[in-house]
Amino acid sequence: MATVIRAKQKRSRFYLSKFERRDAIVGILFILPFLILYLIFTFLPILQGFWISLHNWDVIGTNITFVGARNYERLWQDKLFWSSLEHTLFFATLAGPGLVVMGLALALLLNQKIRGIGIFRTIFYMPNILSVTVVGLVFARVFAPGENGFVNATLVSIGGEPVSWLLDANNAMPTVAFTKVWWSVGFNMLIFLAGLQDISQSLYDAAEVDGAGRWASFRHVTLPGLRRPMLFVIVLQIIASVQVFPLIDVLTGGGPAGSTRPLVMYLFERAFDDWRLGYGSAIAFVLFLILFSISVFQIWFFSRGEETL
Repeated sequence: MATVIRAKQKRSRFYLSKFERRDAIVGILFILPFLILYLIFTFLPILQGFWISLHNWDVIGTNITFVGARNYERLWQDKLFWSSLEHTLFFATLAGPGLVVMGLALALLLNQKIRGIGIFRTIFYMPNILSVTVVGLVFARVFAPGENGFVNATLVSIGGEPVSWLLDANNAMPTVAFTKVWWSVGFNMLIFLAGLQDISQSLYDAAEVDGAGRWASFRHVTLPGLRRPMLFVIVLQIIASVQVFPLIDVLTGGGPAGSTRPLVMYLFERAFDDWRLGYGSAIAFVLFLILFSISVFQIWFFSRGEETL
């Protein structure tokens, strides 16, 4: 009897009623325009980029030679590629946690029912609307060497010594990461703030009745309620951090001595400065695989046990 019931349940999973089939068709028709555009402007370029990576291909496209996996073999022995990847991961390690933690902290601070709190939300979000050029030029001045920069001038005024923030290999990347956090944290704050306001107050009331303190409520109510916003923010910020290029280009140009050269900048140099589009495409495809793997892992990690919530 149990076997018959299981067989019927299995068949019911694949059987769609007339109305369900109609809804499925309507849903497909609604997403079909997006799928077509996605295939044309995203999926096909990825395939074309992989095909170019299998060739010696100049920028103009007049000199094309099939070389197979030779570009990927060169990557394995390219010290500049590995150093650029190391710089990229170092930047992501510095900026990523700061963007997530500071975004959540600001959201918790500004998620208060206080008159005029919206003004502070606007103030903290405003840097996010600035262009990368504006942010880079402003912070290049803020962290200027000697006593010309705002930070060094402040240090000297209180008896300190000026620091080479952007001209020292040990300080340059942390300085760029700080600039990135200041610039982008407002977006994460907004996402977390929306997630906090979506959590029902009744859950906090029930936790208080059970004797839970602020930390217990944060751990057992707030964090589980922010699972999906947290996933969105972490995946987005890691992708943005690994793809960093314009901010570093404006602040340091990859210096000093290549200590802040990220992988995307190295890709640009090989593809467009050296006219080695095939080699640049190989770097781009490796970067795509890295980001895809990290994103899939994060989605899997945050999805564990979601059905029990």
